[in-house]
Amino acid sequence: MDEARTFRVAAAQFAVGRDRRANLAACLRMIDAAVEQGAILVVLPEFCNHLSWYDDRQQALAAACRPGDDFLAPVAERAARHGVYVKIHVTLASGVPGAERITAASMLYGPDGALTGTAEKQVLMGSENDHLDPAIEAGPVIATALGPVGLYSCMEGVIQEVCRGLALRGAHLLLNSLNSFALDEAALHIPVRAAENRVWVIAANKVGPLLPADRIGAISAAMGVPPEALDGAGESQIVAPDGTVVAKGPRRGEAVVVADIRPAAAADKRRTDGTDVFAVRRPALYLPIASPPAPAPTFTGTRAEQVGAAVVRPSGHGPAAVADAARLARRAAGRGAVLIVLPELFWHPSGVRTSPRRPDTEEGQAVLLALRAALEGSPAYLACTIPLPDGHGAVLLDRDGPVLTQRQLHESRRHDGWARAGEAEALLTHDTPWGRVAVVLGDDAAQPETLRLAALMGVDTAAVCLGTAEPWETALGLPERAAENRINLVTAGHDAGAIHALPVEFGLWRSRESPFDGTISTPATTAAGPGLTLAPVRPRQAERRLVSRGTDLVDGRPWKLANALVSPRPPAPGPSPVPHPLPGQ
Repeated sequence: MDEARTFRVAAAQFAVGRDRRANLAACLRMIDAAVEQGAILVVLPEFCNHLSWYDDRQQALAAACRPGDDFLAPVAERAARHGVYVKIHVTLASGVPGAERITAASMLYGPDGALTGTAEKQVLMGSENDHLDPAIEAGPVIATALGPVGLYSCMEGVIQEVCRGLALRGAHLLLNSLNSFALDEAALHIPVRAAENRVWVIAANKVGPLLPADRIGAISAAMGVPPEALDGAGESQIVAPDGTVVAKGPRRGEAVVVADIRPAAAADKRRTDGTDVFAVRRPALYLPIASPPAPAPTFTGTRAEQVGAAVVRPSGHGPAAVADAARLARRAAGRGAVLIVLPELFWHPSGVRTSPRRPDTEEGQAVLLALRAALEGSPAYLACTIPLPDGHGAVLLDRDGPVLTQRQLHESRRHDGWARAGEAEALLTHDTPWGRVAVVLGDDAAQPETLRLAALMGVDTAAVCLGTAEPWETALGLPERAAENRINLVTAGHDAGAIHALPVEFGLWRSRESPFDGTISTPATTAAGPGLTLAPVRPRQAERRLVSRGTDLVDGRPWKLANALVSPRPPAPGPSPVPHPLPGQ
């Protein structure tokens, strides 16, 4: 495939009801509309055949599609008529009568009308667990004329494992079908999956009621939720590998969202500092993610409802920066902060922070002494990073000195030559009187697996010492790590910082005390400017992980199908075979 070639792709958003014929007509109409705008790939929303609302499993079975039936065959024919790819999502029945599986299935039809691949949904949301069956194998990466394609849907993008696995297996385009009323999807979950994996994401959401029209009034009144909050949230979008949303649909109303994309751009997995984020992964370290859920080590204390946290971004460099950091840390502790976080190697000028020269390790120890003195008489903990004799480490210290030293887990070109990640290293934790803490170096935070490991270890609050971060990491990556892992994050960088506190209201209506406001898991963020920023975090909220009935954000991960995350990195995909070429190819 020509690496410079661009293709026009489309995400179609529209409403779906309980009338099968009307739903099919809407699908075909939107495919036609997308093709009229020049699209050669059209992505449709989740559950195109029927509302995802059933009285019982028998009703779900009756509404489900079968391969080649009167719903799917016309979609395949329309793809062939136009010579385009169409991704559709339906409930799909398979197996012998009386023992049929009903799955939420993503299906990709090629330009000749043939089915190129099917991916069953691995992570079901709420009531979907009542009537549908989860996937028993990971979905394929499909060779197409546009490049390698992976399929996923809705809840599979609210946590990181499914998209990560597809990207690691070579997908350059991820096609997401949604059935969501959550505003978090468009603002956070959709674009972060593109940026963290350096792939394109084409996401199509619904608009209109997601529940039966004749029941919305009663459901709205019973739940104290405005009727409009039960509509699909729209904002279908196309996202570039750096997290930039290149096209987005409206919040309400039908739309066809189109953009010209260059799929080959997803082959480059390098950060702006030159680090290949896939090459530096540590698969053996991530084994707990692909293991059965197990209780985290017991926290013997009582997690606090709320404690104070502080981000310190001192001015200058060298001794002046150390003095300013100590002054601000002392002030933060005096104002009740129990966790204070500083940027990576905060006292060094920018040229040293990004050079292969080893910083002075004795100077690092002197910095710790100055910061320890600032904590005298206080119960506060402080996190920063220092050069170690054999690498780069983050230190958590209290008034008596270091209580935890965390070695950098992933190598970085910024510190190449002196900060080599050790294969035997692990993520460490420390129990404070108010919660369990981990300290994460900025380069490690760019890998979604790092804070997933923290969640599995029962961490409720993580200090993140940032170095040079890409825009997506602070705008999307860190809020997403807080949301998907249910961890408070206190992040300090040279150019940015924030305190991401877990919200008191979390999940869907049954787990909330106040009316649903459209957000499910987005943290409450306080941006940190230069100097001192104070805000609360909520350790006890980390114990709440059920985003909806039967759907646990951490233990509900598809661990049985996460082999790609823990396998040695596969070879980079070569030119893809093109079994379903576009017209004229």
